[in-house]
Amino acid sequence: MLETALRDDALAIASEGFELRVGLPWIRSMPLSSVSAVAVEIDGVPVATDDLTVLLGSRAVSGAALQEERGWWFIQDRLVLAGGRTLPSGVHAVSVSFQLLVPYLQARPGSPLVLPFHLEARLDTQRTPEGAASRDVA
Repeated sequence: MLETALRDDALAIASEGFELRVGLPWIRSMPLSSVSAVAVEIDGVPVATDDLTVLLGSRAVSGAALQEERGWWFIQDRLVLAGGRTLPSGVHAVSVSFQLLVPYLQARPGSPLVLPFHLEARLDTQRTPEGAASRDVA
């Protein structure tokens, strides 16, 4: 599951910064409202929370606003994290952290399981996307 969460073509330079496509590192699709504490670091420099948005189709929402979303992160889809920082073309050390609340599993009676995820990869902005069945979360 973790091996495909950050594919080789996950990082791209966008017109207003960068986009990072993250795969769901879990065995089932999950509600977007189960995602919290999203954090990104590129080349050892954290992306400010104010500068990090989640692209849901034509809408951009903050990571904190995901808890109010009614949509789903399907297992084959990529959650698009966008930042305003300009990146030079080439290879970058990327790390992504977030928490995933699993509503159907309990950590203890009356408390749902919350899993912390931390993903790291060296990603090349010039890597062309491979033909895959994934799409962006909308």
